[in-house]
Amino acid sequence: METFTQPKITGYRQLSEEDAALMNEIKAHGVELGKLVDKLSSLSHLNQRWLDIGTTDLQTGLMALTRAVAKPTSF
Repeated sequence: METFTQPKITGYRQLSEEDAALMNEIKAHGVELGKLVDKLSSLSHLNQRWLDIGTTDLQTGLMALTRAVAKPTSF
């Protein structure tokens, strides 16, 4: 893996290689979930309201997982 020194971002710490790998794994799962959402979105007989709720909840969950790894100190 190539070495990268992250510029200082207020409220965030420098990630370890292990934490960066975890973040990348979460992001990869997000891509797969996005593909599933796209597939479901193409089906007109599904309830759009629940599809929208599911999409938002998946995005919220992925964001929460990345914050669990990143451990930001700000709101």
